[in-house]
Amino acid sequence: MKKLIALLTLTLSTYVAAQSTIVKTSLTPAEQSIATAKKEIGKKPAQFAGYNQLAIALSRRARETSDITYYAQAEDALKKSFELAPGNMEGEKIHVWLLLGRHEFPSALEAAKILNKRVPDDVLVYGFLVDANAELGNYPAAEDAAQWMLNLRPGNLPGMTRAAYLRELFGDVDGAYELMDMAYQATVPTETEDRAWILSQMGHLRFVAGRTDDAENILKQALVLFPGYHYALGNLAKVRITQKRYDEAVTLLQQRYQAAPHAENLYDLAEALQLAGRDAGAKKAFAEFETKSLAESVRKDNSSRELVFYYADHANQPARALAVAKQEFAWRHDVYTLDAYAWALHVNGQDAEARKQLEAALAVGIRDSKIFAHAGEIALKLGDRAAAQKYLEESVSLHATGSEQARLVLAEVSGTSQQR
Repeated sequence: MKKLIALLTLTLSTYVAAQSTIVKTSLTPAEQSIATAKKEIGKKPAQFAGYNQLAIALSRRARETSDITYYAQAEDALKKSFELAPGNMEGEKIHVWLLLGRHEFPSALEAAKILNKRVPDDVLVYGFLVDANAELGNYPAAEDAAQWMLNLRPGNLPGMTRAAYLRELFGDVDGAYELMDMAYQATVPTETEDRAWILSQMGHLRFVAGRTDDAENILKQALVLFPGYHYALGNLAKVRITQKRYDEAVTLLQQRYQAAPHAENLYDLAEALQLAGRDAGAKKAFAEFETKSLAESVRKDNSSRELVFYYADHANQPARALAVAKQEFAWRHDVYTLDAYAWALHVNGQDAEARKQLEAALAVGIRDSKIFAHAGEIALKLGDRAAAQKYLEESVSLHATGSEQARLVLAEVSGTSQQR
């Protein structure tokens, strides 16, 4: 469940809320939406709208639980919609969403372009264009689509969350936070999962800006609002790691993995176990991660970036790291894929090309402590001590993931400089 797919589900939840009145119960918002959609289908089984509503509600439940089986159920509901009304516009939009959910970003982009020509003033379709372009690394096109969302309907919730995501990528973390806060204020109190997701993103933004205490407080709010929420658990674990409270991070990540048993979540747990000095547990978790990650590597929806770092940093298998990185780089050039590819090149001794890829990532504007740390180590390997020091200092200043390693390398660089 990647961030942009969660953004898309937020868009769809806005649509669901507009389609039905939900009775207050102990059910989650998505479960309520599913119940309402099924009731509508029961009343009007020959009308396609109820099946579209069900497909959207099931996608919301997938975000709540991180259970991908709900996507398959959404597919079934959509098929029924098309049987009743071939080519209906709402169904076509849900189809694009499902392509995005499977990370078939090139196909999703082409389908979204077709829909955009068909209905050029549909805000949701522009959201699809943002999502697909951003995941592929086509950032100017993503920015243009996000601006269209806000131009067509100023202050709309999905437009603000997407604009916030892009602002973070472009280096304006404070601006991204402001937009997320506006989105939070605009979300109705009954949409508890939406509000918890936005709070999780606000906590993330405070964390990447080095404001750890603020991040912790916001993430705790998210967990009060939606207990056991996997997005909030993962972000709070990052805070705990930065605070060197490794055992607490392990506990949080174990809870997240139980709620969302995805390979990338297992990788984070394995790293936390290693930091906590629980080597046997870490070794077992890494082995399970590798098996699980390789099994899904044939799909676009995979954990290949984590697999790159596993082979590069833990398994001492640089050639395998580069093979996996090349597979991802062949079809997407977002900043995080560029970072993984650059690091794989670095551990294989191809530092000039690695620097080229990282500079392309940093040119977008991203201020990520791990990416800065990688850039510093690669510059150091190439003998550019001034650039290395600059990047490492940037990483350390953010007090986030990657900062500790950057601090260690920077100490070595500074020590060597003083000896000279």
